[in-house]
Amino acid sequence: MKDVLTNDATLVKNYLKGDETALSCLINRHQQRIYSFIYSKVYDRDITEDIFQDTFIKVIKTLKRGGYNEEGKFLPWVMRIAHNLVIDHFRKNNRMPKFDNSGEFSIFSVLSDSSLNAEKQIIKDQVEDDVRKLIEELPDDQKEVLKMRIYKDMSFKEIADKTDVSINTALGRMRYALINLRKVIDKHNIILTN
Repeated sequence: MKDVLTNDATLVKNYLKGDETALSCLINRHQQRIYSFIYSKVYDRDITEDIFQDTFIKVIKTLKRGGYNEEGKFLPWVMRIAHNLVIDHFRKNNRMPKFDNSGEFSIFSVLSDSSLNAEKQIIKDQVEDDVRKLIEELPDDQKEVLKMRIYKDMSFKEIADKTDVSINTALGRMRYALINLRKVIDKHNIILTN
């Protein structure tokens, strides 16, 4: 019964010290949420079972080679692994819905849903992290305008004043930033999902 009181981090440490029951406890503790999350994406019990098994195989391999860091909580980390395996499954079967980035700000539409459940929040955080990394690949002037517009919600007039350029230049930089962001997304074959 003490396992109920033991936190995930302690169970991970115990497992790494050779306590196999610690891993069983972690799986039992989180299997319902992880299984439900996978099923909510694939709607097939057999595929869900396979992805669930693969998730924990990957968890075990990663733990054994020391690839888990304590900064992240155990459940969000496992959910991210499961999410990536779901995406892999869809890619392998060519069923992954392609991300439609035809609208000017549609790249960021996945970042603005405020009514997210825990699983979607994890995915949203991962997507947001991926988008931030992509933005870092842009030229400095484009990156600056994009960050001001998206993250600081500044108007183009405010951006123009702040960067000491004309509104047309600010608009142009934003336009090129979005074009380049799309190129980077296509180049890396990145699929943003929500």
